[in-house]
Amino acid sequence: MLFDTDIAIVGAGPAGSTTSLFLVKQKVPHVILDKAEFPRDKICGDGLSGKVVSVIEDLNPQWLNEMQNDSDYFLDSWGVRFVAPNSQAIDLPFRTSKEQPKRAPGFISKRLHFDYFLFSKIDSQWAKVFLKTELKDVQRENGRLILHLEHNGKPVTARARLIVAAEGDRSVVARKLAGYRMQRSFYYAGLRAYYENVSDLHPQNFIELHFLDECLPGYFWIFPLPNNQANVGVGILASDIQKRRLNIKKIMQSAIENNPTIAHRFKNARLIDPMKGWGLPLGTVKHSLSGDNYLLTGDAGSLIDPFTGEGIGNAMFSARIAARLIPQFLAKGDFSAETLKKYDEEVYQRMWSELNLSATLQKLVRIRWLFNFVINRINSNPRLQETFSTMFNDLDNRAMLRSPLFYLRMLLNI
Repeated sequence: MLFDTDIAIVGAGPAGSTTSLFLVKQKVPHVILDKAEFPRDKICGDGLSGKVVSVIEDLNPQWLNEMQNDSDYFLDSWGVRFVAPNSQAIDLPFRTSKEQPKRAPGFISKRLHFDYFLFSKIDSQWAKVFLKTELKDVQRENGRLILHLEHNGKPVTARARLIVAAEGDRSVVARKLAGYRMQRSFYYAGLRAYYENVSDLHPQNFIELHFLDECLPGYFWIFPLPNNQANVGVGILASDIQKRRLNIKKIMQSAIENNPTIAHRFKNARLIDPMKGWGLPLGTVKHSLSGDNYLLTGDAGSLIDPFTGEGIGNAMFSARIAARLIPQFLAKGDFSAETLKKYDEEVYQRMWSELNLSATLQKLVRIRWLFNFVINRINSNPRLQETFSTMFNDLDNRAMLRSPLFYLRMLLNI
């Protein structure tokens, strides 16, 4: 048997590493395992939002200074640009304060670098790390979980009282223990590629979301990166791909080659890493995040924002909650579904209002004329520009977007 432990974290990406790092702060011994070796790539948009910054600040503010000073791997980002189907754009800063903060409100970093940055902070005094160790199956036996693993290419078993699942959208724990199945209506299919020499990037490194007709309610994105590079990709609902028989690769290539707002910016660009695909399980509906002897964090729990596609921040938020509660479960010696349900309650208390609102906005984005109208009106109205600039920090302002009265006032310009 490879190990017999109270706490096993499966997956050492942002959710798994964050869980480990907070457990280390509380001096809770545990095991963390990952099927890869670090550094390793992870297909993603690479955006690190204010949520990510707040969690890292909670872990160790000095780490943010390290990120700020490492310009080869981390790029400051100060906002987001939304581009409507009619090519009209609005810029929304992450912070609206006129005082320039000492530190950027967000960053962009390849997951190759960010995940390794977090992983490298894990303290082996409290965390026993097993790499090249893949979970193949899990079974419950006498109040514990038996993990069937492949370690360095060889089958082995291990045992744990509690598993924190942080394996991403293909989580074995979510599938085997929680009964998760892919639901196409709540699942984005994504493609990502890396380019260099993309022109006309925002001077403050705003991330760009282009809501193209062929992608709605998904979008085409351009995220600037260090060293004159950019993360370029597209995300489309899997149900739309199936119903409309869409070829996501052709849609992405067509946008780069033919879209009048985008194509000229790739005239001198060079593809430096080919298009790669992955899945994004959205937090459109409430899933159970726990059960006897397990907790689901991040993508394993389908916690990706349905509107913005943000996954890293939500993964780290859920991991922080899991790590805060685990010592309580340990003290009681109780890992039953009834006790672990407290984790679901706290995650959704913190995140559900935002996820639910984003699910509504995702539906509204399908109404092309309404999206174009809103962007046009914002561009012509300084008061609305100021209101929308607080969207990312103020859920009440974002919630206005689902009120019919709000659109009536916009129409009447009052």
